Amino acid sequence: MQIINELNRDAEKIAETIRIFIKDQIAGFKKKGVIIGVSGGIDSAVTLTLAVHELGKDNVYGLLLPEKESAASSASLGADICETLGVTYEEVSISPILESLAIYDKKEEIIKRTCPEYDPYIHKTSLVLPDLLNQDLLNVPYIQLVKDDETIAEHRLKASDYLELIGLQNVKQRSRMLVQYMYAEKMNYVVCGTTNKTEIVLGQFVKYGDGGVDIEPLGDCYKTQVYALAKHLNVNETIIQRPPSADTWSHYTSDEDFYWRMPIHILDQLLYAQEHQLPVEEIEKNTGLSEETINKTQRHINRIRNTTAYVRAAPPICYLDI
Repeated sequence: MQIINELNRDAEKIAETIRIFIKDQIAGFKKKGVIIGVSGGIDSAVTLTLAVHELGKDNVYGLLLPEKESAASSASLGADICETLGVTYEEVSISPILESLAIYDKKEEIIKRTCPEYDPYIHKTSLVLPDLLNQDLLNVPYIQLVKDDETIAEHRLKASDYLELIGLQNVKQRSRMLVQYMYAEKMNYVVCGTTNKTEIVLGQFVKYGDGGVDIEPLGDCYKTQVYALAKHLNVNETIIQRPPSADTWSHYTSDEDFYWRMPIHILDQLLYAQEHQLPVEEIEKNTGLSEETINKTQRHINRIRNTTAYVRAAPPICYLDI
């Protein structure tokens, strides 16, 4: 079996299935159309394209939701795909929300005490983890200082500082969802998510942020399958080639550098192998990894799945026997 071939096949059939899903869900919700947060990334581009193909451009509304640490290309690529598809869109900066909560100031305090040489006028920052395939290192996050696109320093984060930073960063996704629901309720639209299966399995989304949506059309598509869909749908090649990222740090940080810790084509094959209970010999043939590395990466995946189980879970309800 060639796992990559399995992931890449049937893009046309998958696209049709997703289109029907979108149509049926809109009818079930008795809504007029969909709101989509358009980030300039591949997931939102594919979702937007499929929604337009099924519902028509007049029933899809795009929201560009940048903040001051977003890459400039995010808004420009998002606007470009909206204009290509003829979708009405609006840009709403979430920076005022974040500033009102002092998110940037609190984040800068943590970075300054972690990185003594940090100068916000000179350096950009990112949060990264060691490459899991090439190094046998602990799962220790560190702040990277970047000047003129060159990494000049790296500093390990204390656990308490890391948790606070994640809490601050997650306000960005939650602010974006707040805006999307404000527009959706005004327009009688559904909020359409863009999270894919790889992200859902690993809990790579923010609870009540990008995970707080009405429908998830890509929820059963691994990231590799999203790329196949993008090719099938003729999505802008610049978007396809753009490294995936949450885009919440001043230096554009890819998901491979922080969350995945390995190339996506390897990660998705490992997830597919787990889902279909493939033997380790089959995984070795497909990925080119040694049995030792496969076992290490599978442990890493299982650890992520276990520690993010609460993200995927619905809130418990206390039922009263009275």
